[in-house]
Amino acid sequence: MENNVPKGFSGRSGPWQAPEPAADGAGAVGSAVDRSLARRRAAAQDEVERLVSAAFRVIERTGHLEPKVSDILREAGLSNQAFYRHFRGKHELLVTVLDEGIRGLADYLEQRMAELDDPVDAARAWIQGMAAQALDEDGARASRPFALARGRLAESFPAEIAGSERRVAAPLREALARGVANGRMPDVDPETESEALYHLMMGWVEARLVEGRRPTPSEVARLEAFALAGLQRGAALGGASLLRDTNEEVPPA
Repeated sequence: MENNVPKGFSGRSGPWQAPEPAADGAGAVGSAVDRSLARRRAAAQDEVERLVSAAFRVIERTGHLEPKVSDILREAGLSNQAFYRHFRGKHELLVTVLDEGIRGLADYLEQRMAELDDPVDAARAWIQGMAAQALDEDGARASRPFALARGRLAESFPAEIAGSERRVAAPLREALARGVANGRMPDVDPETESEALYHLMMGWVEARLVEGRRPTPSEVARLEAFALAGLQRGAALGGASLLRDTNEEVPPA
């Protein structure tokens, strides 16, 4: 040993030289980093899920979409530090809560439509599934705070709300595309009309929730008949289109 330096550590030529980091992060170093990141990700996911679940419970219990952060943290058993580690503010958490609720609604609609090959039956199941938010007492109570606040959240988080809307309309859009392909819905534009039906049904549901009134089955049946008649409008005329050619000149009145 010279100058208190063990032989082999006097440069990078000995067997005990410090290793050069792998350029691609592979090897033991890369594995250690991956393990560390995986642990942090799992911990972060657990905290976010606890916050979202706690917010759901507080909102459902109070009936308001403006719970105090302190109430959410107490319900989740987490600290302020944990909250601000994942969210910049309460409304960002509420958009996440709304998105989770929308995902659950989309999954529910897909399950209702999963085994229905006929596009008309599938569209009917989608309409009935949307209406169920207002028909079911427990579902209406849970949905009402979000119905009241969805527009306000959309002003601050337009992209997130638009993405949620497309997820809910996606199974209907697919059913309408099948209806066009098999001739059951010859005049339908799946993109435009799935969006229009989404807003029709969501607006109808929200109106009932704001009123605090559960609709009757006959109201739902009329709404369903109205929507399906529009979707099948060309088929009702034996395939003749009801739409005017956009390039056709409109004769003077």
